Amino acid sequence: MAIELETLNIIQPSGGVPNNTLPLMLYHHVSHEPQLAEFFEQLFAKNDWPPRWRYPVFTYTHFHSNTHEVLGVYAGNAKIQFGGEDGPIIDISRGDAVLIPAGVGHKQIAASEDFMCVGAYPKNHEPDKFLDKPGQLEKVQGNVAKVDKPKMDPVMGEQGGICKFW
Repeated sequence: MAIELETLNIIQPSGGVPNNTLPLMLYHHVSHEPQLAEFFEQLFAKNDWPPRWRYPVFTYTHFHSNTHEVLGVYAGNAKIQFGGEDGPIIDISRGDAVLIPAGVGHKQIAASEDFMCVGAYPKNHEPDKFLDKPGQLEKVQGNVAKVDKPKMDPVMGEQGGICKFW
């Protein structure tokens, strides 16, 4: 089955979440490998997005102001809200990946008991973490504006969505 790439624009700030003019990218049906965590780790590493963790998504709104993030779902399914408290809620499931631009808020709304992701960031990027606090908006918007476009798409490499949509 071919990867289905869907984009979602979450541009307007929401509370203390800056969001981003770059679209969020949803990659549906990336793989159905039996060892999916290892598959995502190898795929991301090959595309210069070293894997950093295996964990579900936090159940509170947070974002990274200094780097983009990719999630590869290797078990279960979840409803994730993007963009802050009024943002869209998206279903993701085993085999999907999500590329979250710097500054875009995200939190887990609901999930199966076995829901787990591999998380990765572009090579040489150490993520910060901010919560939805209105007083910080100007500072974090400045941080987001300085984040470079990655050289490689974490899922599709040189021909991926980053090259096409960012």
